[in-house]
Order: sequence, then structure tokens, then C-alpha cells
Amino acid sequence: MILITGCSSGFGLLTAAHLASKGHHVIATMRDLKRKTALLETVREKGGVVDLFQLDVTDAISIRTAIRDVAAKYGHIDVLINNAGYGIGGFFEDLTEEEIRHQFETNFFGVLNVTRAVLLLMRPQRKGKIINISSVAGLSSSPALSAYNASKWALEGFTESLRCELKFFGIDVLLIEPGLYRTRIFYENARYAKNFLNPDSPYYPISRFLGKRTRERVERCRKNPQDIALLVEKLILASRPPFRNIPDPESQAVVALRRILPFGLYSRLLRRAIFRGLDFHKK
Repeated sequence: MILITGCSSGFGLLTAAHLASKGHHVIATMRDLKRKTALLETVREKGGVVDLFQLDVTDAISIRTAIRDVAAKYGHIDVLINNAGYGIGGFFEDLTEEEIRHQFETNFFGVLNVTRAVLLLMRPQRKGKIINISSVAGLSSSPALSAYNASKWALEGFTESLRCELKFFGIDVLLIEPGLYRTRIFYENARYAKNFLNPDSPYYPISRFLGKRTRERVERCRKNPQDIALLVEKLILASRPPFRNIPDPESQAVVALRRILPFGLYSRLLRRAIFRGLDFHKK
């Protein structure tokens, strides 16, 4: 029994459809069941069946209701995949406190609250797996992503600690840390700070530059997001899976440089790579 959050699009949708096509019993959850069409069409194309439940990771009542209903129907959960999340782009001063708090409510506290509810079922079994979908942004930060970076760094620390705690109960806790993949998070699901494109913002010319640079990078990306679904299945089936899993070579290289180089040097190289060609004074 595999429960996945955030299945209306992106990695969650692809993972749910792939696992179902391989015969796994998948409980696919999403905040708004009106957005189920893309998932159901993909599942139908690949073959398989998923059970759909409404679950909003930022709503405690929604979480309790979903897990209660799953428990009543099936009695157990073997694997939890905490996938629900999003990234908000924008320089810190362009972000409102509300935007930052909501980023954490989804990416960090949402994981904590869903995990807490599922553990009431999983811990007595003394076995299970929890796979948290983090990001390479939880290991190496970038400008204009401070809220997203912070939420993923917090998730990394929590997951490390939780892994140690749950070893006593036979539960394995794992991380997947993808880099940039061409998914809807960069298109219709993209979110930006309230003042991201405010001409009065001191960061306005840099935001425009970074927005264009990011779109170009996404368009050039040829990595297949389906690889994340394959990796999830591999981790589920493995008897001794690795804790940290960085799927793409580009992100592996970034993390390796972050660990090897002095931070001052790494920071300068990162800044040059990101802002190459920027004329801050150009209107």
C-alpha cells in the first residue's frame, strides 16, 4: 500500500501512474480532486488502477480525514511518498511574510503533519518506508529562491533526524533530491513573489533577467521526469536503499563542487554562472 501526496501533476502524477502500471497498490492524493483528470488519463494510458483521496497537506483536518479513511478501508500503509510541494521565485525583499510562511506550510510542515498521521499506522507494523521528495536546492542554494531553498534545507535536516529515530521501529526514511526537470512547476504551476515583476522593486531588472534565463534553461532541459518515478520504485523494492538520492548528473556535479570547494570560491563561481551577461543598469 503506497500513499503519495501531490498527484495532480509533476513527479507525483508520474510516480503514481508508473507504480500503478507495475501492479503496486497506489493511493494517490491531491488537494483538489477536480484536478484528477490528468492523473486518471495517464494511469489509463499506462494501465493500472489508483485509489483517489482528497488530501491537502496544509490542512490538518484534511490530513486526519484522509488517513482515517485509508485506515478504515485498508488498515495499513507500507510506503509514504511525501511529494506535494512547490517553489516560489523571488528575491527576499520581494517576498511577503505570508508567501514565505505558505512555502513552509506546504514544503516543510505539510511533510511533518502527513508523516505524523501516517506513523500512527506504520509504526505498529514495525516496518515501512518514507520517501521525502526534496531538491538539490536543499543542498545548494541559489539567488531568488530563498524561501524555497530554506524550506528544502529544513526538510533535509528533519529527514536526517527522522531516519535515526524510526530505525528503532524498522522504518526506513529516504530522500530524493532532483534538480531541474521540465515539468508544470515552470509553466502553469509557476509561482512568483508578489513584487517579482514590480517595476518599483530594486530587484526588478535582475528578476526579469533571471526569469528569462530560467525559461531558457527549462526549454533546453532534456532530462526525463519519468526517471524520478523509476527511482522511487527502485527505492521501494531495494532491501538496503541509499539515504540520499540525487538522480541527475548535473545536480550531482553541483553538490560535489559545493562540498569540495571553499564556500567563498563556490559562491563566486555560482554567481558568475547565474548572472553572466547581466547588465544591472540596463533598462
